[in-house]
Amino acid sequence: MKTLLLTLIAALAGAANAAPVRAFLTTADQLHLLAPSQVASPGTKAGSIIHVDPGRQHQRIAGFGAAITEGSAWLIRHGLKDDQRDALMRELFTREGNGLGFEFTRLTIGASDFSRRHYSLDDMPPGQTDPELKNFSLDPERADVIPAVKQALALNPRLQVMASPWSAPGWMKTTDSLVQGQLKPEFYGAFANYMVRYVQAMGTEGVPIFALTLQNEPHFEPGDYPGMRMPPATRAAVVGQHLGPLLAAKGMKTQLLEWDHNWDEPWSPLAMLSDATARKFVSGVAWHCYAGDVSAQSQVAQHFPELDVWFTECSGGEWKPQWAETLPWITRNLIIGSTRHGARGVLMWNLALDPAYGPHLGGCKDCRGVVTIDPKTGKVTRNIEYYAFGHASRFVHQGARRIDSEGGLKGLDHVAFTNPDGSTALIVANSGQQARRFTVQAPGRRFSYELPASAVVTLTW
Repeated sequence: MKTLLLTLIAALAGAANAAPVRAFLTTADQLHLLAPSQVASPGTKAGSIIHVDPGRQHQRIAGFGAAITEGSAWLIRHGLKDDQRDALMRELFTREGNGLGFEFTRLTIGASDFSRRHYSLDDMPPGQTDPELKNFSLDPERADVIPAVKQALALNPRLQVMASPWSAPGWMKTTDSLVQGQLKPEFYGAFANYMVRYVQAMGTEGVPIFALTLQNEPHFEPGDYPGMRMPPATRAAVVGQHLGPLLAAKGMKTQLLEWDHNWDEPWSPLAMLSDATARKFVSGVAWHCYAGDVSAQSQVAQHFPELDVWFTECSGGEWKPQWAETLPWITRNLIIGSTRHGARGVLMWNLALDPAYGPHLGGCKDCRGVVTIDPKTGKVTRNIEYYAFGHASRFVHQGARRIDSEGGLKGLDHVAFTNPDGSTALIVANSGQQARRFTVQAPGRRFSYELPASAVVTLTW
């Protein structure tokens, strides 16, 4: 009987280990684009071992995605025929037919540089003010943004939508303009009401906003598109004395995320969060990629471990067109780095742009969207960012947990997740100039894979 039992246990272990491991590969030469690939049984020289431990769990994942800017929404709605638009949106927001399955997006409250005109939701003639927000209107967003995000929500009701203003209405600011300037103290309350009115109005339109940031890139005053400088003390005063209490008084569950700017100034969110009154209304810290190192996320999280971490903006662009450089960089820093440093959600910037890197008015002149849409022909080009993010969004589902993955060779970065259905996804990026062979050791299985130079693989089982 004992021999039979041992045989049965060995057979079950062997069957578990024989369950298929699937590999999906993207290479810098573009010969493989999220393409099925083969894994191998480990040999005696299997290479470095990556240990995956689902018993050690970390943050719960909300999703991956990109921003539906006004420019992106306009292009998707007017640069494609109806059937083309529907097919693309299904590809981006579901996993049907190997779709990307985006589950997280960001909206702009009023215009950004990727809008066809500069506007807020309560514009007034120069010299006039509207502290009671009698002129507030969601009409500018009803043309394209709201229909686009509602289509995305219809395709994926689990889609998490956050929103950020690039500027308060000009009349609230020291410049009386959407461009540059700071928020006047006498309008802190009006700005808080403006934000709340936006959330309420979007909810009425069928677009629930789960989180707000107070200001996009609050340490940057661009000279040719909406922006607003908002030092830590101002952010703390607006959140602690106005916006936080107003949301609480109205029983609104919308979360407030601090910072929404680069990795290079962790002192700024630390300063804002040192205000105890403001801190109690903040649920997380949001980050951008344009300066500094991703480890800044953990620097702040060490001081405020109870707060969620979010990564809310990074743009690809023609300043880095080489796949061999950009594919592993995005994967190493955004998909792997930001989640290993606590991010629950990860966003690229524009969902879609045209071949001239627009529509935009000011700002970045050569940013790439996740996809490029040619409105003259309807052609859709899937860019580096599409495939880098697809390695996560297609295989890591909302509600997944990041789990421990340790070991590996220098130049091999990796991160692992356990999905709600019990499946595991391991993402590995090779930033080196040579192929690297490694072995994965996880409960019930052991296998090897050789990853080409400057390539990315997702392994699932």
